[in-house]
Formats: sequence, structure tokens, C-alpha cells
Amino acid sequence: MPDALKILLVEDHEDTLRLMARLLRHLGYTVETALCVNDALACAQKHQFNLLISDLDLPDGTGLDLMRQLRGQQGLKGIALTGFDSVDDVDQALQSGFHSHLTKPIDLDKLEAVIRAVMNGNEE
Repeated sequence: MPDALKILLVEDHEDTLRLMARLLRHLGYTVETALCVNDALACAQKHQFNLLISDLDLPDGTGLDLMRQLRGQQGLKGIALTGFDSVDDVDQALQSGFHSHLTKPIDLDKLEAVIRAVMNGNEE
């Protein structure tokens, strides 16, 4: 599955974005990156993705709005990455179309397991 999976990774912290992209590519995924909502939307106009992995607190909007828009355009599945883990935060992420919600710092093994679960239709 990884070789066919195309991920749009959105994170406003550049070092974190680079590290996560490198790790996901090492796992065999195709990854495009964006630092903000506008960059992510521009990237999504050029490429078709299977999965959005996005921070929720972005400099020019929210990952929630991004998920709503891209899900409507491309039917994407999504995983929210955030430092916020209250019940309300998780509910908002799920209601906006994310299939799963992970709290930072992210454990790579857990992220990979969630990617597989979401893409196999076993949302967490």
C-alpha cells in the first residue's frame, strides 16, 4: 500500500515538516509538503492525494477548514496532528472530516499504524 499512497503533509514548523516528510518517504509514501493552508490548497490543485496529514493551528487558517475544503474537492481522508487533545478538539477534528486525531509529539510507529488503519477504513 505505501507505494501507491500519496500524502499531503501540512505543518507550519519547518523542521518538523522536513523531518516528518523524510520519515514518511523512508516508509515508502509519496509526500508533498506545505507550510500553510494557501500552500496546501495550491499543491492540491496540482496533485491528487489519498491522505491529508495536517496540523490544525496554521498561520493562515486552520487544518479544520483545510480538511473540509479538500475533502469536498478530492474526497480525501485525513489525520489531524495537534498539540490540543481535549474532547472538544478531537470532536471538532472528526466533525470537519478528519478520520483520526493524533496529539504531538508524534510517535512514528503510531502514525504509521493510524495511516494504515485510516486507509483500510478502520478509523481510530
